Amino acid sequence: MSIFTKDIAIDLGTSSVLVYIKNKGIVIREPSVVAVDDISHTIIAVGEKAERMQGRTPKGIKTIRPLKNGVISDYELTERMIHYYLKMALGRFSFSRPRVVVCVPSGVTEVERRSVVEATEDAGALSTQLIEEPVAAAIGAGLPVSKTGGSMVVDIGGGTTDIAVLSMNSIICKESVQIAGDKVDEAIIKYMRRKHNLIIGESTAIQIKENLAAVSPEPAMGSMTVSGRSLISGMPRSQTITGSEASEAVEEVAAAIIDAIHSVLERTPPELSSDIYENGITLTGGGSLLHGLCRRATRDLHINCRLSESPMECVVRGTGMALENPESYGELIHDYHRPMRYDFK
Repeated sequence: MSIFTKDIAIDLGTSSVLVYIKNKGIVIREPSVVAVDDISHTIIAVGEKAERMQGRTPKGIKTIRPLKNGVISDYELTERMIHYYLKMALGRFSFSRPRVVVCVPSGVTEVERRSVVEATEDAGALSTQLIEEPVAAAIGAGLPVSKTGGSMVVDIGGGTTDIAVLSMNSIICKESVQIAGDKVDEAIIKYMRRKHNLIIGESTAIQIKENLAAVSPEPAMGSMTVSGRSLISGMPRSQTITGSEASEAVEEVAAAIIDAIHSVLERTPPELSSDIYENGITLTGGGSLLHGLCRRATRDLHINCRLSESPMECVVRGTGMALENPESYGELIHDYHRPMRYDFK
């Protein structure tokens, strides 16, 4: 293998893409958004530039998230987005093809795994391996996944929440549910429509989530004024929303995430359950930053829950650590060989 080949880890998330280069660390943090000309199908912008265009594009240009619920929903745009980020990570004048490890939700199907591998290799990767997101999150959060004791991680991303109990470099039991950060945003949008007859955009919902929404027992404080379009008159107008209203909007989603954690705990072997009770549960991912979620989970599950350091980076850092320490984590990274293609012409 050429000494110029680079090893790269990619956290290919529904909301954002993070890229890690071996021995260099995280080099890219960008939204998983692409702006496309609807007529020529050319890409206008990728990442932050495309995200700033959301809801503001002229006719004929639309912004798209090519991944949904942690898996590829638009193959061509995903391939082109990965190609863009690989070029950005490697540098403009690099001619090497990197070896890539991509994180995938633990519940993906074989077809979805193949789509990720094919999109990454079609985008320019020399080879592609996969690692399950909760495994990478656990490594990045510093959990002792290689030891005999049980460790539990809950990775709440944009599209999926991945829950896993790990021991001796193996997943003992797991669950992946399509309830995460995006569902919180959708819940706020629906609430504003139902309660205030106001149509708001995704970016406004995110502002409400970050500034106001809190899950009990966290107190709901403050208020903010947001703008949108009246469902009745069709005209622009503003509306003040309180912290208690924002918290009411996200309550059902938070309860569903805690129910999913409870479901995994019920299926955990007794010996590992005692380890988890002693060591607690670690929350990672951007969705874990919802105010009060950690305390709420501790109260409802009667097990101490803690928020990891830099929760949005745990998955890609864990993948990078697995790349750099194959003797410790190599068995957690899986090869996936593309089926042989035949040409019958």
